Amino acid sequence: MKLPGHDAIARQAGDHLVTHRVKLPRKVVERPIRQVAKRVLMALLVLVATALIVYADRDGYNDNADGPVDLLDAFYYATVTLSTTGYGDITPVSDGARLTNIFVITPLRVLFLIILVGTTLEVLTERTREEWRLNRWRSTLRDHTVVIGFGTKGRSAVQTVCATGLKKEQVVVVDPSAKAVDAATAEGYAGVMGDATRSDVLKRAELHRARQIIVAPQRDDTAVLVTLTARQLNRSAKIVAAVREEENAPLLKQSGADAVITSASAAGRLLGLSVLSPAAGMVMEDLIQQGSGLDLVERPVVRAEVGKRTRETDDLVVSVVRGHRVLGYDDPAIGTLQLTDRLITIVRASPGARVTPDNRPLPHD
Repeated sequence: MKLPGHDAIARQAGDHLVTHRVKLPRKVVERPIRQVAKRVLMALLVLVATALIVYADRDGYNDNADGPVDLLDAFYYATVTLSTTGYGDITPVSDGARLTNIFVITPLRVLFLIILVGTTLEVLTERTREEWRLNRWRSTLRDHTVVIGFGTKGRSAVQTVCATGLKKEQVVVVDPSAKAVDAATAEGYAGVMGDATRSDVLKRAELHRARQIIVAPQRDDTAVLVTLTARQLNRSAKIVAAVREEENAPLLKQSGADAVITSASAAGRLLGLSVLSPAAGMVMEDLIQQGSGLDLVERPVVRAEVGKRTRETDDLVVSVVRGHRVLGYDDPAIGTLQLTDRLITIVRASPGARVTPDNRPLPHD
């Protein structure tokens, strides 16, 4: 057993007090500092343009302090005018200067105020808009897939599931790393940053309403804690977990996982198979990769196949799922195919074909 003691597990669950937050994917990602900088630059350009206009017509203005208007006075006048302060110490006295104020300076003043007020309103409403979007997302999220851990295993798992037709809007990624969550949202998934061993973090991912849960953290002890917490929050969801060491697989099943994948031993067996038979290793790797070459899929029995034997179907049948049992293709108990059966078959992958797997959770023993 390669799990730490109970005290270490408890410390791990209690030490991660990082503030968790939900992050939805965005179509256009632009940093707020860039938005503010762009608006400030626009305001400065309006200010400079106004000052140059006043300076070009400086003979039509009068400075109550010293009479003539120089470049500094022009910038001063533009500043107090655009900000609607208007001290009155510099005033347009000629008809040309007054017409310029009416038709040029006034529109520039309005544009200047729009830029400043628009920036302020955007900053103030961004939080409200994000909260409204988040509440709408939570109210519509049902029967989704929660992926815990967006490393190599989690990313590959969600890509495989989405390749069968699952929409990206129906996937929520939970990971303690901000970079991993950013990567998930960049690919179109919703992300929750936080420690998945905490129930409040999983509730933010609406795990209690999920249909499928993929547990793929970096550590086996974390996988056990996450699976226990997830099963407590959702009794009916299908939970698939990954562990590094095969001896920890029974503990995952006792914690509530419907299926446990041992990554280290699976990779080792594939390596050994490739040594003994490189061609067989290539076939196995082809089956693992979704969407290219050969694919291993699960589908329902169609009416035309009812009453036939497994070898009489068009596809290459590997196993038959009947009730709670998974039967090999040559198992005598299969007899003939029934309408309620599901077939696990090997098919030639085609770019336009999508096969939706069974999303019903397996019954617990």
